[in-house]
Amino acid sequence: MKTTSDVWQIEREMPWETVGEGVRRQIMGYDKDLMLVKVNFDKGAVGSLHAHPHSQATYVVSGRFELTIGDEKREITAGDGYYVAPDVLHGCVCLEPGILIDTFSPAREDFLK
Repeated sequence: MKTTSDVWQIEREMPWETVGEGVRRQIMGYDKDLMLVKVNFDKGAVGSLHAHPHSQATYVVSGRFELTIGDEKREITAGDGYYVAPDVLHGCVCLEPGILIDTFSPAREDFLK
C-alpha cells in the first residue's frame, strides 16, 4: 500500500471509485496524518450511517443533503460544512446531486486498499 499520494492531483487524471449506488469518490491527496477526498452523489444516493476513529471535516461544494451526525439531523447546501468527531455515528441522503470534500485525520487507510 502506498503511504503518500503523488504531489499533484489533476482531476481529469484521477480515477473515480464507485463506493455505493450513486456514490463515487476520488482520493485527492494524503499522507499518514491527513487525507482529502472528493465524493460525488447522485440524487437519492445514501451515505449509510457509519462511524470511524478519524476526525472528519467536510465542505459542501454543491447539491443539497440531509445529514445526520449523532442525534442531530440538518439539511445542508453548497457553502456549508460540518465536523464529525471520532467514533460518532453519521451519514447522509442526497436531496439534490452534489459534491462533498471530505478531510480525514489520520488518513483513511481503508480507502487505500
